Amino acid sequence: MDTHRYCVIMAGGSSPAAYLRMTYDRFAGFLPRENILVVTLEKYAGTARILLPELPEENLLREPLGRKTAPCMALATYSILARDPDAVLVVSPCDLVIRDEGLFAQTVEKMFEYVEQHDVLMTLGIVPKNPDVNFGYIQVKEGKNAWQLEQPLQVKTFTEKPPQELAEVFFRTGEFFWNSGIFLWKASVIREEMERYIPDVTELFKGWETRIGDPAFVERAYAECPKISLDYGVMERTERAWLYPAKFGWADVDRL
Repeated sequence: MDTHRYCVIMAGGSSPAAYLRMTYDRFAGFLPRENILVVTLEKYAGTARILLPELPEENLLREPLGRKTAPCMALATYSILARDPDAVLVVSPCDLVIRDEGLFAQTVEKMFEYVEQHDVLMTLGIVPKNPDVNFGYIQVKEGKNAWQLEQPLQVKTFTEKPPQELAEVFFRTGEFFWNSGIFLWKASVIREEMERYIPDVTELFKGWETRIGDPAFVERAYAECPKISLDYGVMERTERAWLYPAKFGWADVDRL
């Protein structure tokens, strides 16, 4: 196992607790367990400890307040960079159901291999089964046959949960994927893009190199953090966005 490969599980607390255990086990099957971190709200930290007793204390990152995914990613990125400047991260919410764990692991392995050689922000794209308005959509530049490809694709646009009419257009083109919420990138590259596009978040973490492990430092940063998603703050604006098509079964817990 590559010691520079990490996983960040975003456990907001709204999903059934058992999914955190399932998500952890999914990634522990092919990543070093000591490199798996969980980010959750302070009020859910006790539950996370019960579900994952083997998780090292320093791998449980506690958010004092809910501020959406951009501050969450800043906390995780700076925490990992402080221990490993060469880290490469796969980031996943804990509310996903994966129906072919073996194929999932193979897909993430291919994503790791690509990202380790290229300074891109990679997202895992799901081939739409229907024009569902409950998912974000990602358009790629490779055109209408993109769904059939098994290679990294360059992102053209991100669209958050479109209205039905637009979702039907997206579905017919063959150029759009559902946004799975799973990302993969070098820690150094997501740091660069966050500091470029959401400085109102990253400026609050100045001094992270020596203080990111201090709860008081994190609490002060979060107290002033805007509520902003990583998709809106970075992924919709960056020129480094790429997508890898998923061929395995996938579902969002909220949509089961």
